Amino acid sequence: MLKPKMRWSVKEVDRTKSEAFAEEVGTSPLAASLLLGRGITEKEEARAFLFDEGVTFHDPFLLKDMDKAIDRIRQAKEQEEAVLVFGDYDADGVSSTSVLLTALRDYGVLADYYIPNRFTEGYGPNEPAFRHAKESGFGLIITVDTGISGIHEAQVAKEIGIDLIITDHHEPGPELPEALAIIHPKHPDGTYPFGYLAGVGVALKVAHALYGKVPEHLLDLAAIGTIADLVPLNGENRLIAKKGISALRQSERPGIVALCKQTGTEQSSINEETVGFMIGPRINAAGRLDDAGPAAELMLTEDLEEAIMLAEEIDAMNKQRQTIVNEIAKEAIEMVNRDYPPDEYPVIIVGKEGWNPGVVGIVASRLTDTFYRPAIVLGFDSEKGIAKGSARSIKGFDLFKSLSTCRDILPHFGGHPMAAGMTLSINDVDELRRRMVEIANDTLTAEDFTPIIQIDGEASISDITVQGIEELNKLAPFGMNNPKPLFVIQEAKIASMKKIGANQTHLKAAFEQDGQTIDGIGFGMGDYVDQVAKTSDISVIGELSINEWNNMRRPQLMLRDMRVDECQLFDMRGGKNLSSWYKDVPDGKVAISFGRESADPAIVFVQTEQEAENVMIDEKNVILLDLPENEQMIKSLLAGKSPARIYAHFSTKESHFFSAMPTRDQFKSYYGFLWKRESFDVKQHGELLAKKQGWSYGAIRFMSKVFFELGFVKLNDGKIEVQKEADKRDLSESPAYIRKQTQFDLEQKLLYSSYRELKTILDGWMKQPAAHREERLK
Repeated sequence: MLKPKMRWSVKEVDRTKSEAFAEEVGTSPLAASLLLGRGITEKEEARAFLFDEGVTFHDPFLLKDMDKAIDRIRQAKEQEEAVLVFGDYDADGVSSTSVLLTALRDYGVLADYYIPNRFTEGYGPNEPAFRHAKESGFGLIITVDTGISGIHEAQVAKEIGIDLIITDHHEPGPELPEALAIIHPKHPDGTYPFGYLAGVGVALKVAHALYGKVPEHLLDLAAIGTIADLVPLNGENRLIAKKGISALRQSERPGIVALCKQTGTEQSSINEETVGFMIGPRINAAGRLDDAGPAAELMLTEDLEEAIMLAEEIDAMNKQRQTIVNEIAKEAIEMVNRDYPPDEYPVIIVGKEGWNPGVVGIVASRLTDTFYRPAIVLGFDSEKGIAKGSARSIKGFDLFKSLSTCRDILPHFGGHPMAAGMTLSINDVDELRRRMVEIANDTLTAEDFTPIIQIDGEASISDITVQGIEELNKLAPFGMNNPKPLFVIQEAKIASMKKIGANQTHLKAAFEQDGQTIDGIGFGMGDYVDQVAKTSDISVIGELSINEWNNMRRPQLMLRDMRVDECQLFDMRGGKNLSSWYKDVPDGKVAISFGRESADPAIVFVQTEQEAENVMIDEKNVILLDLPENEQMIKSLLAGKSPARIYAHFSTKESHFFSAMPTRDQFKSYYGFLWKRESFDVKQHGELLAKKQGWSYGAIRFMSKVFFELGFVKLNDGKIEVQKEADKRDLSESPAYIRKQTQFDLEQKLLYSSYRELKTILDGWMKQPAAHREERLK
């Protein structure tokens, strides 16, 4: 048995329906099954998703207050009034700033931008920055990717006589800022048809309104913020991401060209993963460690040499960021294990002086991935008495909703159900932890703390083809609400399985069904090689991909999880050194010894059938150290039970199998010899007789003992004398003969059987009911 690391939730899709839908849409059954499982059931909707048929951007004026915002921008243009774009320091904020600033300048507005410093100013609009803007001659401020929580700052803008337009996508609170216009896809009084735009998506809609058409030349920037901010990649976001990726592949923007060169990325092959793991993190790095200015300048510059210099700068910052994250994550994990064990704290909240507030969000993600708990990580500033941090959540725990109940101790916070940022007094951290733990205890169940993995469907290996995978890839770009498809292959055979990589930490395997095989790669899954018996039937989950090697293209499975439902047998017989593998048996092990007691508390010494039956081994890793005296002992141990694994060692002091049970003819010959001699000294002449007859000396001694137990002979001065008056008796009446025969048969069955034979025997015993189960139940 191998338990999966996640809860598997497989979408049930009727095969007949998927085949009919595939024919109707013009795609493969695998892709059709995926569409149906994701709720896309109409032909037009499916073709729009796959082939972009009939897909267009929404009218930007459907957003509430868009007309007010455009009128005010037009006024600024006509009056030659300076406009300030107030952005944010992450990838979404930087791309939002770049999009809107470009659009304003193209429109003819005198515009500049301002992105606050995370460390000196914190998140969002702030009063000093607004007052400085007024002093610098700006008459209009437009926020991008921020501002929806700036109640005080909006009031300040009004007092100092500067107009404020807020464009944002973060969750609106119960009170909205008093601004000239609030452009938000989830505006409480709005009716926009898609509520999940990223900050850059909202900025793009303003640009759309200004240009009077979709600004195709800004879609590359819009794709960066949309993908990097992890908003749902469906609806209008999908259109932005898909068209934006296409634009990125062809972009002549110096910043994009320089970033691709710096990271060794083939620009023509850019996809959502390139943005999410290469471009986005580098843009984020600038604002996480210092000022986001270099990242914004990289996106805005029209000079390639300057872009190359800036790309080198933010790449170096990204490497520094990675080092800092690793150091803080290590400290945070140690702190959790030491001070806030997950079994007691369903929400993890940790903080420390000196932890960089710019990277704590990444650390929070690491903690959530490691412990599967909502996590808040804070950087403490003891001089100011404040803690700044970020939070990440798990399915079933709405962070924004939960933190909203703590507004009295959170003067600044904002975010989404799955992520949030905040500032609070250091003195209130313990109270925040207490409240969040209480909320979690009231809302989460034990099951919620096991990650759930959504599987798009079941596939047989014969279903998986290169053509089918290519059709699945038409569903890209993948991301939030449109994840990469996951499929489960049930009950496959293991054709091969081995560790790979410099540190042997990765897994390469091949699985077989009905004569067809598929390769599987599992990064960080090398330890499964020691946890899976190669003869087990295994179920695996993975993403489908195409492996290209030597001009050959073959389907491949990128593994995510595995499961073995049956008890696994690991064959450790044949004198394998116990110390070489015993320590590697996973936790939950129970070692059984039938022959000798041990000081090791993990070893259970069993002497009787009743003791064997009472040993609890369900879902345990059972190690059978040695052979029992009889078969019934091991039957009693296993009957009616479900161990996860059995490690069969079966060590013996001596092998009865290879010392061989003398045949009845040998017994008859030896007895005839003794009858003629009447007296025989085994110690003195036994070796010579054995050599002459081709027997072993042990066989002579054993047969002598059997004759003695049956009364056929007696000992007199160390010599064997035949009792010619003895009654006839069968050899099987001798206790020594019975023991020898029993051990001989048991060794043949357990120690010298093939792997398959032993597996069949043990499985059969486990299926038998326990002898005293009914009595115990009474």
